[in-house]
Amino acid sequence: MNTTLKNKPFRLWQRFKPYFAYVGIPLLVFFCLLIIELFNHKTFTEGPASFFEFFTGEPLALCVNFFILLIFFVPALFFRRRVFYCLLASAVFLVAGGANGFILLNRMTPFTTADLSMVKSGIDMAPNYFSVPEMILIAAGSLLLIAALTFLFIKGPKSRLSLRTRVISGVSALVLTGGLLTGSIALAFKTQQLTNVFSNLAFAYEDYGFTYCFLQTWLNKGVHRPSNYSASSVSSVRDEIETAPVSEIGETDVNIVFVQLESFIDPAEIKGLSLSEDAVPNWRALFENYSSGYLNVPVVGAGTANTECEVLTGMSTRFFGPGEYPYKTVLMDQAVESIAYDLKENGYAAHAVHNYRATFYNRNDVYANLGFDDFTSLEYMPKLERTPNNWYKDEILTECIVDAIDSTPDQSDFVFAVTVQGHGKYPTDPSIEDPKITVTECPDDDLLYAYEYYVNQVYETDAFIGQLVEALEERDEKTILVLYGDHLPVLQLEAKDMLSGNLFKTQYVIWNNFGLEKEDQALYAYQLASQTLSKLGISTGLFNRFHQAFVGTASYRQDLQLLQYDVLYGNRYLYSEQSAYQTSDLKMGLEDMVVTGISVTRNGWLISGRNFSPYCEIVSDGKALDTEYVAPYLVLVTDDPKTTTPSDLSVRVVDSHNVVLSDTE
Repeated sequence: MNTTLKNKPFRLWQRFKPYFAYVGIPLLVFFCLLIIELFNHKTFTEGPASFFEFFTGEPLALCVNFFILLIFFVPALFFRRRVFYCLLASAVFLVAGGANGFILLNRMTPFTTADLSMVKSGIDMAPNYFSVPEMILIAAGSLLLIAALTFLFIKGPKSRLSLRTRVISGVSALVLTGGLLTGSIALAFKTQQLTNVFSNLAFAYEDYGFTYCFLQTWLNKGVHRPSNYSASSVSSVRDEIETAPVSEIGETDVNIVFVQLESFIDPAEIKGLSLSEDAVPNWRALFENYSSGYLNVPVVGAGTANTECEVLTGMSTRFFGPGEYPYKTVLMDQAVESIAYDLKENGYAAHAVHNYRATFYNRNDVYANLGFDDFTSLEYMPKLERTPNNWYKDEILTECIVDAIDSTPDQSDFVFAVTVQGHGKYPTDPSIEDPKITVTECPDDDLLYAYEYYVNQVYETDAFIGQLVEALEERDEKTILVLYGDHLPVLQLEAKDMLSGNLFKTQYVIWNNFGLEKEDQALYAYQLASQTLSKLGISTGLFNRFHQAFVGTASYRQDLQLLQYDVLYGNRYLYSEQSAYQTSDLKMGLEDMVVTGISVTRNGWLISGRNFSPYCEIVSDGKALDTEYVAPYLVLVTDDPKTTTPSDLSVRVVDSHNVVLSDTE
C-alpha cells in the first residue's frame, strides 16, 4: 500500500484534532443532559414514561436546558486544559443531577439552590438517610473523584492552539451559544413551553427540566415588584384596612398555643391505606368536635419553614422565588409583622419551642426578627429519646409548652411549637419491633414498611397531642390550641391518592377550653393565625387586620403581594417608610443554666446546678472544660476547673456544629 495513502487518515486526524472540541463538547453536554434528566424524572425507580415525555413533548424546553449547560462548558475553549475543564464541569453537573435524583427519592420537592445553604444541616441529618457503609462509599467516591481530577489537571492533555486562536474561538462560541439560548428562551416563553412562575416546584422540574429550574431557584428570588406599586397604591390599601369593620372585643386573657406537626396527616386521608386500628384517635376527636378543616400549605414533602413562615407572618411564600426559603434570605436581616408581635402589643409573652437544632432554617436568628422573647430548642432540652430513624420524639414538647406558659404568671402567653418526630426518610425495611399499628392494606406494597413506620410515628405524635390537651385542660386558664400539619409525608403520594385530591392540603384543628363555637372552613396557611385571632376579637397588626377584613375580595391576592413587596423590598410606605418592628432580644432557652456546686470525685469534678443539657459546656476563666452530661442538674468535667467557687464557672451551649448559642459568662 502507498505509504502516503496509509498515513493520510492519521494526518487528517492530526490536522483536525485541535478542533474536535467543537463536536466533542456538544456531545458531552448532551450526554450530561441525558443523565441529569434520567435522575430528574426518576427513571430508575418509576420507569421511562416521564423521561420520554419530556424529551419528545417539550422540544424548546429541552433546547433551553441544552444551551444552558453548553454555555457552562464553552469556556473550555479558552483554556489549554480543555479535557480537565470539561470533565470538571461534567462532574459538577452530574453530581448535582444525582443529588436531585436522591433527594426526589426522599422528599417530594427537588434539589434547589436553597439546599446549598443548608449543607451543614444536611451533613448533620446524613445518618437519618444513609447507613454507615453508604456514607463510607460516598466519602471514598468523593476522594476518588478529587484524585482523578487532580491527576488530570497535572498529567492530562493540553491544547496546542495559540492563545489568540483560543480567545477567538471561545468568544465566538460564547456569542453563538448565548444567541441560541436567548432565542430558544424567547420562543419557549412565547409558545408557553417555559415559564418562570412555578405553582408546583416538583412538576416544574419535570415539565421544564432540571438545569433551567435549578437556575431559576438561583436567579429568581424575592417578591416581584407589582406593576401598580407606588406610595398612593399602598396608602389606599392601608386606608381600607384601617377603616374596615372588625371585631374589637379583644379577649387578651387567653393563652394561645400553635403546634406545627411535622409531616402530619390523618392516615385515613390516604386512599387504599388500611390499618389495624386508628392511629390518630386524639386528632380525630378534636377534628370532629372543634373548628377544623383543610389547610392549604405552600409545600409538599418538605419545606417546613415555608409553612411556618406563612402561619407566623400572614405572608404567602408563593410570591417568593421558586424553592426560596425566606428564613434563608430576607427574614435573616429585617423584622416583620408576625402573630408574635401582634400579640405582644396586647401584653402577651412570645415563646418558641422546637425539639431539633436551633440553627436549622436559621431559626435562632429569624425568631428574633419575628418578635419571640425566647426559644427553647433541642440544645436546651434534657437527653431525648429518638425514633428508629434517628429523629427526636415529640413527647417532651408538652412539658416545654407548659413550662413556657408557667414562666410568665402575670402575662398571657403565645407559644409556637414545632415537632420533628414524623420527619422522613421512612425505612422500607422492618425497623420497629412489635409495632403498635400494622398496615393491613397499602397503596404501594413496596412501601408497606415505610407506611408502617410512618403511621407508628404519627400514632406517638397523636399521643403527645392527647397529653398536651389534657395538660392544658388541667390549667385554670383559658387557652386556644391550634394544631396543623406542615406538609404531606414523603410516601410517593400523588393527588389521586388523597381524599382531598390535592398534595398541598393538610388539616388543622382549633381546640379551646372556654366554649368557642365550632366553625369549619378551608384556610390557607397564611390565614390561620388571623382566623384564630378573630375568634378573640384581636385585630392588632395591619397584615392580621387585612386578612380578617379582605378575605374573598376581588383584589385580595393582588393587595397581599403589594403589601409584601412594600414591607420586604419596597419603600415601606405601609409604615411611613420606617419599619414598625424592631428585632427582639431573643433569649435562647427558657431558663438560664446555673452552677450551684462543685465536688471532686475519682472520675473528675461533678458540677451541680439547674437546667443542664447534653449540649452545655462548663467554662472556667474563658476556657471550655471537657463536659459530660449526666442529668439536668448534674454534669461531669474531667478538666480541673481550678476553683471551688460555683460563681467562677459559667455555662456555654454549643450545637453539633460548634455554633455557640448562649453563654452565661
